[in-house]
Amino acid sequence: MAETTKNQIDALKVTGPVTGPGADGYDEERTGFQLLDPHRPEVLVGATNVDDVRAAVEFAAARGSRVAVQATGHGQIRALDGGVLITTRRMSGVEVDPAARTAWVEAGATWHQVIEAAAPHGLAPLSGSFPGVGAVSYTLGGGIGLLARKYGFAADHVRRIDLVTADGRLREVTETSDPDLFWALRGGGGNFGVVTGMEIGLVPVSRIYGGGLFFDVGQVPEILAGWHRWAADLPEEMTAAVAMLPFPDLPMVPEPLRGKHIAQVQIAYTGSAEDGERLLGPVRALGPVVHDTVREVPFTESGAVFDEPDRPHAYRSANLLVRDLDAPDMLTALTKAAGPSAPVMCVVGLRRLGGALARAPRIPNAVGHRDAGYSLGVLSPVEPGQQEAVRALHRDLLEPWSGQAMGRSLNFTYDELGADEIAAAFAPADHRRLTEIRARHDPRAMFHVNHPILVPHK
Repeated sequence: MAETTKNQIDALKVTGPVTGPGADGYDEERTGFQLLDPHRPEVLVGATNVDDVRAAVEFAAARGSRVAVQATGHGQIRALDGGVLITTRRMSGVEVDPAARTAWVEAGATWHQVIEAAAPHGLAPLSGSFPGVGAVSYTLGGGIGLLARKYGFAADHVRRIDLVTADGRLREVTETSDPDLFWALRGGGGNFGVVTGMEIGLVPVSRIYGGGLFFDVGQVPEILAGWHRWAADLPEEMTAAVAMLPFPDLPMVPEPLRGKHIAQVQIAYTGSAEDGERLLGPVRALGPVVHDTVREVPFTESGAVFDEPDRPHAYRSANLLVRDLDAPDMLTALTKAAGPSAPVMCVVGLRRLGGALARAPRIPNAVGHRDAGYSLGVLSPVEPGQQEAVRALHRDLLEPWSGQAMGRSLNFTYDELGADEIAAAFAPADHRRLTEIRARHDPRAMFHVNHPILVPHK
């Protein structure tokens, strides 16, 4: 370890571990679920409490260093080179108030931990498709989850946020204490400081009817168009998506999926199993179902709906929000272009939006493009040397839809974006307001984030 770094670390007094390049535990601490291009900080602070976070921010500010924050590292795409990385995985407490139907969630808690704490009270959070992601970072970006069409964005249900700003001050941010900052944090991401905890509303859900119906695209080549026709008129109680990917011909893959291009229709329904099965009738009629995991499950098993990989790996993704997908020929072309003949492996994901997502929350926030009807995303694992090939494929797959795009979901975009692309995730007036709020609270742009809201030059 360089002597200057050692001296800096010795000067930083926190209860959690502090390391630098070359030290024991440094590589393990800086690496999250996303393995492509991890952070390379000069100083790494494993925060255990709010005081550790404040000390790390004050330390960075005094030295003119940049600061990045990492909980689980699922969304990490823009590596910090030098500066201070604060990891919050040790701050994982969750406290549920069943009478108020709320939960206090610390910075490093995953949705799995929140789900488990809420379930004994017949309650659930507005968690996402994979319970292993960090609850706070997911919510700051908006949060489109399994119950989204019924209850809206996760950000709509935030009651309070504790935030350490660039001056090292801990602020309790609510709609009354700081309405501008409260508006910006809910949808504007981590641009405004380090969130150490948040209070969220819970919903009275203890079970869902959900899972996946798997189709062989070779047998049902028009599956995306069929899914779109079905999803267009669903009740708000059902959140629906479809993921399409080629499975390798390997022994660890279930035999019905092995070596096939598969479309997985994913549903989460808060109504009865009988009504859910009736609603699925038109989907089952699209063609032979080669694998079926749809069943009634407790919400603690909600991760089985999308059944996403739980092992860390390297990946990149791109996303567009569109008003509609009523273009059967384009959906068929997308199916073919992303299939087994594609230059790199690609997962295509469509999500039905609308319902409560389209309605303004009681307390306005910065979430953009609520009137989008669908999310269209592409995601690829990245092997060494493949990053540019992955980006090229993603551009080619999404370009035909660019004329219909309203913007993008930053939570579903795991790649670096230009300033104009980030701005397009918000209404123009909202983006201007976000830049002004960041200029007030982080004028030096000290906080290093995936999708930065740029501070305007004076």
